[in-house]
Amino acid sequence: HTNDVYGIEFSQFSGGRYLCSGSYDNTIRLWDVETSKSLNVFNGHENVVWCVDISPLQSNNNNDNNNKMNNIGMIGGNGYTICSGSFDNTIRVWDIETTKQVNVLKRHTDYVRSVKYGSNELMNTILSGSDDKSVRLWDIRSDKQIQVFNGHSSNVMCVEYSPFVIKNSIGNSNVTCSGSLDNTIRFWDIRSNKNELYMIKGYDEEDCGIICLKIVVLKKKEKTMNVKYDLHLCYGSSKGSICIWG
Repeated sequence: HTNDVYGIEFSQFSGGRYLCSGSYDNTIRLWDVETSKSLNVFNGHENVVWCVDISPLQSNNNNDNNNKMNNIGMIGGNGYTICSGSFDNTIRVWDIETTKQVNVLKRHTDYVRSVKYGSNELMNTILSGSDDKSVRLWDIRSDKQIQVFNGHSSNVMCVEYSPFVIKNSIGNSNVTCSGSLDNTIRFWDIRSNKNELYMIKGYDEEDCGIICLKIVVLKKKEKTMNVKYDLHLCYGSSKGSICIWG
């Protein structure tokens, strides 16, 4: 890279051997962590690349191949992609092996600050947050926006798929969450673009905004009330504090 690096993400395959990075030089790079070599460069964004993610998707389920992956050609052959969010207001999806642009998602009207791939039944979706104050859910296969979630009053800096599920008459619905400079974390039902399900305010008004967040699932040492796991939500604020909810 020839300028600041703002987004990095390890691969969920090959034991995290591969790393992608997004930079102020408008490019994405894919790296082999074991050799420290840059494997591929992805060009196409017209402004800063702020955030990146590597897909968990694998079109070839041959476990032998998965275990023996030792070159980027093998990874590309298994259907992996990278997505990137940029200050050109777009989200782009790239083929890891060919470096070709697969999709361009264009509905955001301001800088894209966070992108995340879904997993399991949501593996064909991408979640994004933007300075336009919106959270958006996309279908990679159709290049279409599935939902837009409005409610934040300032820039959305981070988004996550949560392990929470809502049960209702038409079946289960997954929940996403987002953190914003409005100093709130909001939870959304992916089947509904209505108001948020729940809102958490920053621990202190002086937090002045949520910059990043993670949901951590920890196995309980002792099973209580048939609950085997503890959920903790962690966030970092623009004032330097780290807070944990559990």
